[in-house]
Amino acid sequence: MRLFLKPLGWAATVGMFLVVVMGATVTNTGSAEGCGRSWPLCHGQLIPEFAITTLIEFSHRAVTGVEGLLLVAFAVMAMVVYWRRIEMRVLGPLMIGSLLLQAGMGAWAVLYPQTPAVIALHFGISSIAFASVLLAATFVTSADAKESPRQAPVTAAYRRVVWGSLVYVLIVVYLGAYVRHAGYDLACGGWPLCNGSLFPGFSGPAGIAFAHRLAALGSIILLAGLALWSARLGRRRPDLARGSAFAFGLVLLQSFSGALVVATRLGLWSALSHAGIMCLLFGAVCYLCFQSLPMRAMVKADGRGARSAEARHSSVVA
Repeated sequence: MRLFLKPLGWAATVGMFLVVVMGATVTNTGSAEGCGRSWPLCHGQLIPEFAITTLIEFSHRAVTGVEGLLLVAFAVMAMVVYWRRIEMRVLGPLMIGSLLLQAGMGAWAVLYPQTPAVIALHFGISSIAFASVLLAATFVTSADAKESPRQAPVTAAYRRVVWGSLVYVLIVVYLGAYVRHAGYDLACGGWPLCNGSLFPGFSGPAGIAFAHRLAALGSIILLAGLALWSARLGRRRPDLARGSAFAFGLVLLQSFSGALVVATRLGLWSALSHAGIMCLLFGAVCYLCFQSLPMRAMVKADGRGARSAEARHSSVVA
């Protein structure tokens, strides 16, 4: 079982990323009703006659179904092998729960039309599903290593900033999804100015689109500060230094792709890049949160309690 666990985990991670990108393809091509008001069948058929929108929506559902099987198999196997580790006791149910919730939200949106505020939740849940699989795959890859970077704990202040960054990025994710589903992407003509104005206010579609841009700018500033702080931890916590640098690079790419969305007037590739980079960014920040957690006491196979890694490594990274 251990032999197949790591490749299965990374296959499920790639599959979940494809599900997110294909979901964005459905949205950006207007294919959400490509299968009509029918779910899980497509136009009441198992294999429908294909138009372009039907093909896009049906392909998304098919890939989601295959990914569901991969994810459940990986989650069950990982929990069986690492049930004594608290990480898998959390990540295993989170993977399966977020997958089911994502599928349920998709079915609900097909069968019963929803407001943009509700539909926007779908992308956020999909991002959480991707992040949970990514963290689980990362965990099983290094779970058997004798040493872990997490054995050098960070300060509570650093941990609060990292988790605060996650909450903030999740808000940006939701705002972006709301802007897309409400059709406000081009309400702010031009970039970086909004309809030629530095501050157009927060009312109406242009105001909502501007609020998303402002929130995105805040995420750049926040992750830049986190990257600088993490760089100071480089010797003892290279994982955090590398991860925060990667997250900062992604948020810059995210901003650039957002400008391309406006410049190309919702060009498909720029819109898909925007969604894909946002998913990766959320996963990167989740990785930082996971790595900032202290090691917990593990129960050995013989049932005796193991000393926690925190006790063995009492020094705290400043």
